[in-house]
Amino acid sequence: MNYFVVGTNNMKAATAFYDGLFDGLGVNKMVASERMTYWLADDFAFAVALPFDEKPATNGNGTMVGFNVGSPDAVDRVHQLALDLGAADEGAPCPKGPKYSGYVRDLDGNKICLSD
Repeated sequence: MNYFVVGTNNMKAATAFYDGLFDGLGVNKMVASERMTYWLADDFAFAVALPFDEKPATNGNGTMVGFNVGSPDAVDRVHQLALDLGAADEGAPCPKGPKYSGYVRDLDGNKICLSD
């Protein structure tokens, strides 16, 4: 995968949320324009964007983006951090298949998986 983009209705709030979520994970922010902000790592890019068609952003039913945060302890820590930043809990961290994962929804309702 090259990149993943989720929509937002509030760029300022979304940027603050992901700045906090990615703090300490080696992900660097790049503001591409007033309508799109990227966070770049060695092997992926993630962005939040105001929709091009200027209609309200909505979350996709069945859509989820996953971030590998490195270890079960990091999953626990980043899951709690996301909740502290205003995310909604979608599943406490626990073993899920071959991974240890926790789930949240960001401020716009986009589903995020945090795994080891």
